[in-house]
Amino acid sequence: MKNILNKNLDLKGKKVLLRVDLNVPMENGAITETSRIEKIIPTIKLLLEKQAKIIIISHIGRPKGIVVEKMSLKPISEKLSFLLNKEVFFNKTPISEIAISEINKIQNGSIMMLENIRFYKEEETNEIEFSKKLSSLGNLYINDAFSCSHRSHASVEGITKHIPSYYGLQISEEINALKKITSEIEKPISLIIGGSKISTKIKIINNLIKKFDNIIIVGGMANTMLKHSGINVGKSICEHKCGPLIKEITENAKKHNCEITIPTDVIVSKNLDGKGKEKNINEIDEDEMILDIGPKTILSIEEKINNSKTILWNGPAGYFENPNFQNGTKKILEIISQKTTEDKIFSVAGGGETVAVINKFKKFDSFTFVSTAGGAFLEYLEGKTLPAIKALNQNV
Repeated sequence: MKNILNKNLDLKGKKVLLRVDLNVPMENGAITETSRIEKIIPTIKLLLEKQAKIIIISHIGRPKGIVVEKMSLKPISEKLSFLLNKEVFFNKTPISEIAISEINKIQNGSIMMLENIRFYKEEETNEIEFSKKLSSLGNLYINDAFSCSHRSHASVEGITKHIPSYYGLQISEEINALKKITSEIEKPISLIIGGSKISTKIKIINNLIKKFDNIIIVGGMANTMLKHSGINVGKSICEHKCGPLIKEITENAKKHNCEITIPTDVIVSKNLDGKGKEKNINEIDEDEMILDIGPKTILSIEEKINNSKTILWNGPAGYFENPNFQNGTKKILEIISQKTTEDKIFSVAGGGETVAVINKFKKFDSFTFVSTAGGAFLEYLEGKTLPAIKALNQNV
């Protein structure tokens, strides 16, 4: 893996094109959450120490190849400047009009941020000439945007064909963490997986079932498993035509000696705003819906975690938006956090709702690694080759 920690990599005075993901949530022009900005700071500080000329490439939103003022990166450049306590020059000149002489004027140890790369339709269509123009702005390229690496876009894939390219610190950390749950595994290893639809996670389950000792299914996915095992799930969220998928999972688990765990007791209610009632899975009424896992199931999951060396968590255990149904999710979070803090397990978590839960209860630093990469994280778990990672590996 070629990364910027290479001791022989002299960056002094070099124009470094740094691709990062600054797609942060905004409301009325104000940034509401800054974790993606904060995550790129170690790479930027290292480049500043090496006296590089940093040119930041990023995006926000989906402007679909046109200029949308509310999707400008200017507020993000100002926030980054504040966090670094250093000027970040914002350059809104269209890429086609940026002169090399203008780039050459950047001082060593300075930072320039280009305007939203997705204002150009050539970015998402991965046009060769656009990739060449981008590459002409720098001496070398660094990808530190794992969350964009499942895209075949010019600024993450096409550009690597025209310029020496390297991994950044953040992307290296993410890949190393994901290797620990996919290829360089310390066993026993367990997956706790939730979410509403098992059909959207079947590729992840079937890829990991060959490597994992335990797969614990919770949330709406568990309702589907219960339904197809003959349990009445009332009016719970459930996929009713997933019989073949359930059969595929159970057969693969048996083949690879992987234990599948589903709830034995649950918390039910007649509506999402109601209070919970504890029930065994064979006691659910027609007008009730499953909204959380029960205490016996929590104890079973705790035992699996205690007997594991590695844990991957993706998806809440229930309807955690209502405090009456967040106990299962919160307990899973607390158990994993505690074991990680005690250095008894290697823990990785990812997925939008999972990250939201971790942030809500302020446990981000209690996991070995938390991925905020969304689609790229899920595709990696499916066993797919990510275009940008493949491109970096081919750049020699």
